[in-house]
This record gives sequence, C-alpha cells and structure tokens, in this order.
Amino acid sequence: MNKRQQKAPKGARRSSREEIILHMFRDFPNTQFTLKYLASISGGASKEGRRETFEILGRLFDEGIVEECSREKYRLSQQHRPHYEGVASMTQSGSVYVEVEGLDEDIFVNPRNTANALDGDRVEVAVIHRGRDDRFEGEITRIIERSRKPYVGVAEVGAHQIFVKADSRRMPMDIYLSKRDCPEVHDGEKVVVRIVDWQPGSKSPVGELVERLGIAGNNDTEMHAILAEYELPYRFEPEIEEAAKAIDGRVTAHEIARRRDFRKVVTFTVDPADAKDFDDALSVRKVRDGVWEIGVHIADVTHYVKPHSVIDDEAVERGTSVYLVDRTVPMLPERLSNELCSLRPNETSLCFSAVFTMNEDLEILDEWFGRTVIHSDRRFTYAEAQEVIETGRGDFAEEILTLNRLAQALRTRRFKNGAISFERQEVKFKLDEDGKPLGVYFKEQKESNQMIEEFMLLANRRVAEFCAHRRNEKGRAVPRTMVFRVHDAPSEEKLDRFRQFILRFGHVFKASKGRAVAKEMNKLLKQVKGSTEENAVTTMAVRSMAKAYYSTDNIGHYGLAFPYYTHFTSPIRRYPDMMVHRLLAHYLEGGKSVEKEPVEELCVRASDREIVAAEAERASIKYKMVEFMKEHIGEEFDGHISGLTEWGVYVELDDTHIEGMSFLRDIQGDFFLFDEQQYEIVGRSTGIRLTLGSPARVRVKRADLQKRQLDFELLLPGLPTRRPNASDDRGKGRGKRSEPGRSSRRKNR
Repeated sequence: MNKRQQKAPKGARRSSREEIILHMFRDFPNTQFTLKYLASISGGASKEGRRETFEILGRLFDEGIVEECSREKYRLSQQHRPHYEGVASMTQSGSVYVEVEGLDEDIFVNPRNTANALDGDRVEVAVIHRGRDDRFEGEITRIIERSRKPYVGVAEVGAHQIFVKADSRRMPMDIYLSKRDCPEVHDGEKVVVRIVDWQPGSKSPVGELVERLGIAGNNDTEMHAILAEYELPYRFEPEIEEAAKAIDGRVTAHEIARRRDFRKVVTFTVDPADAKDFDDALSVRKVRDGVWEIGVHIADVTHYVKPHSVIDDEAVERGTSVYLVDRTVPMLPERLSNELCSLRPNETSLCFSAVFTMNEDLEILDEWFGRTVIHSDRRFTYAEAQEVIETGRGDFAEEILTLNRLAQALRTRRFKNGAISFERQEVKFKLDEDGKPLGVYFKEQKESNQMIEEFMLLANRRVAEFCAHRRNEKGRAVPRTMVFRVHDAPSEEKLDRFRQFILRFGHVFKASKGRAVAKEMNKLLKQVKGSTEENAVTTMAVRSMAKAYYSTDNIGHYGLAFPYYTHFTSPIRRYPDMMVHRLLAHYLEGGKSVEKEPVEELCVRASDREIVAAEAERASIKYKMVEFMKEHIGEEFDGHISGLTEWGVYVELDDTHIEGMSFLRDIQGDFFLFDEQQYEIVGRSTGIRLTLGSPARVRVKRADLQKRQLDFELLLPGLPTRRPNASDDRGKGRGKRSEPGRSSRRKNR
C-alpha cells in the first residue's frame, strides 16, 4: 500500500465495518477483494466509505493480517489463514478429504491442491474457502508424515519400468517400481507395495516392493491380497511357531488336583460341521427334581499363554481371528487353537468354567467360577444336535432336551426384558477344491444354535457382574477394573432419520429413547417379516443402532438388555476374552483392582482390530460374489432395490442376496435424478420412482474382480411406477446384504 495508516491502539475495539471486512477475509481466505467491493459490502462504496475502508486495510496490512496481491486487490495473508493438522483420505477422483480432530466436517482438497498427499498421510492443510454452509475447502501445505500402509495391485511390466495398478479406489494413480530393483516381478502378478516418495511434478508415486503374492485371479493370491490390503498376517513367524511347539501340553495329576474335576459329568461340544477348534463345552447334571447344574466350560488358553510372551504379544497385535470365505486366519498358532486348547472328544482338557445351579424358573440358586478339568463325551455338529431336539432321540437326548428347554426360556425372558431381535441370514458359498464358488446358500439359526448362544450369554453376563465390583467390609460395592463389551443406546438423531425413513412404507415408530425403543423395534421387525420392505427396514434399523465395542467404562449392553456384559467364552479367537480370564483369575484369588489405563489401551486396540477383521471378511465375501456372478454375465435376475445414491441404484438379487449397482447414466429411456429428501430416484420424463425395497429386474453387465465391483443394467419394464407401501406384496426381501454406497460424502468414505 502506498499510504501507511497508524496502527489502532493495542486492545482498541474494531469498528463494525472493520469486523465485516475481517469476516470476509476469513470466510474466503483465498479470494482477492477489491477496495470498492469491500467498501460496498461493509457499509457503502461512497467516497467516505472507500476512505474508511482504505484506512482499515492499511491497519490490517500493517498487522500482517492481509496482503496486497495486485494493485488495490487484497486477500488474507498466508500466515493468518486457518491451518489444521489431520489425516488425508483420498477418493477415486484424486481429491482428498482431511479429517481434523475437533472439526465436525472434513476439509475438501481439490486434486490440484493436494501437494501429492496420499491416503493415510498426516498433513497440514490451510483453509482457502469457507462456504455459507460452513463447509471448508483447503490446500495441503505440508506432508507431515507419509503413511506406511501397503497397497495391493497388479504389476504391468514394460520394457524399462513397472507400474502397479492398485486395487484400492483410494489410490487412483499407478505406482512406479524400478525394474532394476524388482527384476523378479512378472506381468500380471499381484504384488504388495509401499510408497517411498512422490516428487512434485511427477505423475506417479514411487513404491518399494513388499511382497509378491502370485498371479492375479488365483484363489490363494486373492485371499492373501485381501489380508495384505488390511495389513493382516496370513502366517506366523518361525519364532512364534517354535514357542508354541515348546509348550508342555501334558495334563499332570498335580494340575488336575488344583482344579474342580468334571470328567465324570456328561459334557459335550456343539459346533459347525467344518469347525477345527472347539473352545466351549456344556455339561449338565441333575441335582434334584427341577434343579440342574449347568457348566459352561471354556478352553483355558491363559494356562498355556503367559502375559508378555511372544505368543501373547502376537495375539495382542492380531486382536482376533479373521474368518475369510474359505479360511480362518487364527489369532493363536495351530498348536494352541487346534490342539492344546481345543476341547476335543474323548480327551482330558483344561478349562476355565462358569457353573450355574438353576431351576426350571431360571433362578440361579448358586454359581461358581474357576479352573476345571473336563472330558468331552461327544462332539456334536449343530445339525446333529438339532436332530436330537426335533426327534427327541439320539446320544445324550435327555441332556440336550433339558439344555434346550432352559435355553429357550432364557431367550424368551431376554427379549421380554428388552433385547433386540435382529435375525439376518448369513450368506455362505459352496466352493470347489480350488476355492471357486459353485453356489450360494444361507446359514440358518436353529434351536441348537440358540441353545449354545443362550448359555454363552449367561456366562458372559454373570462373569461381568462378578468382576465389576467387590464388597468391602461394610458390604458396599467397590468398582473394579474390568473389560466390558458395551453397546450404547441409539441416538435420537439416528432414530429420527429411521423414523422418517419407515414412514414411506406406512410404518410408524413412536419410541424415541430408553427401553421403549427396543420394544418398538422388535414390534416393527415382526411386522415387516416376509414383506417387500423387510430388507430395507432391517438394514436401516441396524444402521440406526450404535456399535458395540470393548471398554473399561461400563454403560451396559443395550442390544442384549444386560446391565453388565463381557466376552469370556472365546479366548482362542478373541484377545479380550483372554484379558477377562486373567482378570477373573486375579479377582478370584482376592487380588485388588488392577490399573485401569493399560487395560483400556488394550480394549481400544481390540475394538480397532475387530473392525479391520470385519472389513476383510466382507471384502472376501464381496470377491466371491463377484467371482460367482462372472459366470452369469448377460443373464437376467429378479431382485429388490437395496440402496440409492446420486449416481446409482443398488439391487440385491432375491435368490442369492448378491448385490450390484446400476449407474443412473446407464439406464435407458429416461434421465433419472436422486431426490435425497424423499430418498428416491425419479425419472424426469416418465415419472418412474425407485425407492428402497422396490422389486427390480436386472441384467448382469460387468464383474470386476480386481475392484470387487458388480455392475447391473436396470431393466425398465420390471420397475414399479409408484412407491411401495406396507400392503405391497410383490416379492420377499430377505437376508444380509453388503453395504450400499451412500449419498453423503463423509459416509461414502
């Protein structure tokens, strides 16, 4: 500026005109404003107004708040633009959203302003624009730390270089590998790479080879690729295997003498037909007429795995076993999971048990927790146990029928007390010896499954109650550190969205908080059972609920209607169960409450690992769905609409529950638009309306195995011309489906 104005005295109050000008600069930090415009929007562009504005700009210039970019054009200076630190999340288009702790909305960054930041990088971002809706747009000014996350992709080997086309949509550009450094990589091979550099001006980031997985399309290659994508191991390091082999697995007379002996009590396991590890067993003994002793016996994993051993450290790292379509990636080495800790029939096994004496009215007359020794008399599959329940005949029929009768009573009481009944079919695949899907079937939950489930829930609940408090000398309950499995009540905001959603099907949801929500939810789920809108309503109901997680702060388990709940019954496959076993043993011995912070840290990690495992499991299911449908390109199927976005319609097939998407731009005969308020897609000329639950006929158009994407062509003759309502009966929507894309940007991430 040519003329310098005196600075306002320190602490002087700014005029209203000055405040308006400051707000303009801060709301639009990258915009260049003229003197005339600033004068006009702050009170008038008269001669006097321009003079006042010029004086204000002079003071702001001297304070370093604004800078002059050209003659009589000004913008907020770089150092005064809002700067934040956050984590970059990349989209398929190359744009980035920066998630900043404390901000409600992520900061959008145009591809030209990303400074070569990649998904997962910790970055510094400067806000360059803030719209009227308070949404931020920024530019990345510095990459603080590069993410070390791996990328899985297919190598394209040229004469002088290798480019890896990543499977992930969060890596839209190819990754360069030096052919000199990776001479063994073949064209079409699936590899794992990490980014090491991306220089300004370069089109591709430079990667380093982490691992070669094999030729793309091979079943083992693709399953290993999914594990690598989610940074999950698929083998144990030699030192861990050696440590497992070195464990003394003998059950000595001395060890038996230290435990409660159940070897002469009828005991058996009930598991899926293909199970290789049996980590829970039930025993049953009649005490007197109408009174039974029920033992819930869990493999005593912590007898063999000591804290801070290499095996324990690896279990902490993994957090949980991972169940892909065709394999289990165990948390513990096979020596433990399938041998020492597996409650195999006709063998003596060490257990940690919860034993209940209960009558036919479900009153718990006595309970006992401690270490035991058992001898399993029989290994039942669920189908075998179900046959005994249905026919009343077979091995240990009296014991199974007794357990089932008590389990069904426990189940009835649980739902009466407010537990929510989400019953969704689980998709399974029939695979050949090479892992190729030959067919789809659905895993049914019958009474034999429910029998095991109810007694596991009972043990988990009572162990949590016992460990949560101790009684002091005055009889008062004193809290103790414990690992709880908690589930919060649904938020009123989510419930309100759910309430508005089901109105379009003619359903009214009155409850807004407390146990009344669970009661109303069960009533609704019963109403929609077998209806056109069942899938849509059930899916949205699940999304309206909070997510369960592990914590030392108990808030109860809303979905199960238990004030105290934990995970005690699966220490072979979940690390929190091992933590619970150790805490229970400590408190049974009279130990004081343990330090809370280290336990909470392990709870947070276990919750995170559980989410990663679930995502990998869904990815393997999606891959097999796409692989199965690859044999049906061009064929037509009936289905129901399972999701809507501004770019497409998701359809779930009736027979297989496989889901694919039809892009709106590809639908012939009309121009379709997404109405977010009504949550429907409308044809501009025909008036055809598509909404969740509507029947639809599709043709399989494309099956992309690398992206795990299935494209359908929506066939207009099979579409409804009105919204379905509660009385519609044009087909049944059933079962579990993969998560459809969503209209909001944040959710789409």
